[in-house]
Amino acid sequence: MNSLHTLLTGILASRSGRFGLSMVLFHVLLALVSPWLVPYQFDSQSEIINHIGPSLQHWAGLDTLGRDVLTRTMLGGRQAILVTLLATCLALTWGGFCGIMAGYKGGRTDEVIMRGIDIFLAIPFMIFLLLVIATFGNDPVVMILTLGFFYGIGFVRLARAATLDVVVKDYVLAAKSRGEGTFSILFREILPNVRDVLLVESAMRWSWMLLAFSALSFLGFGVTPPTPDWGLMIASARIYMALAAWPVLLPMIALSSLIIGINLTADALAKSLGLDRSTRVLL
Repeated sequence: MNSLHTLLTGILASRSGRFGLSMVLFHVLLALVSPWLVPYQFDSQSEIINHIGPSLQHWAGLDTLGRDVLTRTMLGGRQAILVTLLATCLALTWGGFCGIMAGYKGGRTDEVIMRGIDIFLAIPFMIFLLLVIATFGNDPVVMILTLGFFYGIGFVRLARAATLDVVVKDYVLAAKSRGEGTFSILFREILPNVRDVLLVESAMRWSWMLLAFSALSFLGFGVTPPTPDWGLMIASARIYMALAAWPVLLPMIALSSLIIGINLTADALAKSLGLDRSTRVLL
């Protein structure tokens, strides 16, 4: 609890951090409570002609099928946020552990892990993702595992680089001399000292996963219609944008505001922890 309070205090210390965290919390809370707030069912079609503009009955107008745009936008982030949050946690867990293990053990362990990482880095991400979805389907569990695996590769490299700086410290050498086990050293000596950089990177990976998830829906490989999703809404309405902009603009604003909020929060967190994001290890 004390660590969480410290992190929150650091984020809230800057105006941009407060603004970014507010946007993130707004979207997360909206995703939780939106089923009870929306004025219509997400798949209900109005008898009014489609593409009608904003009105008292439909504050953001109707889409091409006569569905309420505001309702679908409010519900559109639920699956994206859930899938990408779980995928981020998965990526952080396995990637952080493998990276710390590679940096601490060195030698053959480091060589095997990093050469495996190099193999997957040679595969274009979107092709890899589309291949998995085409083979196993677009079930949320498949999306979580795929995004979590691929984006965890960046955590491996980052955690390894951070561990190499820590493993030569006196407190790690003292733990080794006391005969402490590998896992004791990893979780008690190394992890607390690389945690901050992993947390900042987690925020960045989350925003990247959100973009990737929305891109898949935009291409028709993500969320299945008629389930509301921001990327799917943009894809289905973009060809009519010259006639009606609101079915495209509202989900675009929702997605971009969440991405901006995550980035501002990550920036504020990095500054409060004394980290320079420009020097982080890139995927």
